[in-house]
Amino acid sequence: MSSGGGGKRKQKHEEHEEHVNHERWLVSYADMLTLLFVLFVVLFSMSDVNQKKFAQLAAGLSAGFGAPTAVFQGQTAPLDGASNNAQVVQIDPGSNPGDGSSGTEGLNQKQKEAVERAIQAEDRKKASANAEKAAKEAEDLKAIERKIADALAAQKLLDSARFTIDQRGLVVTIVTNEVVFAGNRAELQQGGEKILSAISPTLAALPNSIEVDGHTNQLKAKTTYYPSGWELSAARASTTVRYFTDQGIPKKRLSAVGFSDTKPLIDPKDPRSITQNRRVDVVVLTQLTAEQAALLPSAAGADSKLHTGQTTAQHEAEIKAATATPTTTTTTHN
Repeated sequence: MSSGGGGKRKQKHEEHEEHVNHERWLVSYADMLTLLFVLFVVLFSMSDVNQKKFAQLAAGLSAGFGAPTAVFQGQTAPLDGASNNAQVVQIDPGSNPGDGSSGTEGLNQKQKEAVERAIQAEDRKKASANAEKAAKEAEDLKAIERKIADALAAQKLLDSARFTIDQRGLVVTIVTNEVVFAGNRAELQQGGEKILSAISPTLAALPNSIEVDGHTNQLKAKTTYYPSGWELSAARASTTVRYFTDQGIPKKRLSAVGFSDTKPLIDPKDPRSITQNRRVDVVVLTQLTAEQAALLPSAAGADSKLHTGQTTAQHEAEIKAATATPTTTTTTHN
């Protein structure tokens, strides 16, 4: 017998920790996926622009929110801050504003031809307006040429410059030939200063920007004071620009560019190229748009080719000769 009075030993009940469910997040995750699926289904159904389906969706939304909607039904309804006469624009459900189509797919052949004629008429109208502006600009540039020619002729220097009208504007070509710049040098000679002084007042009075282009000839001789023809041509252009600023032309209207021997005036094989391609171009830049400026050479006609400047007196004499009526001689016979 065991001691202790024979009483029963009390059994101890162990308390077990409640089992934790580590997969409860799957419920929330599944709910989220369901909502996302519903969202994409709705978005997909709305992406197909079908008027009937769209109206049904609108009616369903309207019933769900307990208020009628007039916008999707082609009716009018008051808006905040607006009157009851709001007009609804019907949208063609077959059109897609983002596909880049011309919008003529729903038209018959006759209607398409009418649209084409309207487009062509508008293009012709625009082309005609551009041609008129180019012709007017060519006349204005020709008038500038006459003023510069008058100034050069007054100093007996008309033969020192040539003129051209291209898509950039009026180009005044000054052949250096030891008169404007010495060989391999970028310092203005006295003759060059005289030429630039003659044309400066006319340029200063213009609203146009002025570009000065420096050019060298195509001789393979090494430049003495500059690394190459690039630096020499740019230095000559810069010297000319600096002289123009001293003559009162604002700096903001001037620019200098060096082209070395890349833009010959005449064929390098021509013996005259040694002196003629070595030059400075003073360009009176046009204020036309690029599309209009492209028409300038055609509008200028013969003046788009290199030519000697025409003075005002020569121009007036030309007009007088063109408008003069021929005299008729009457012979009387006995």
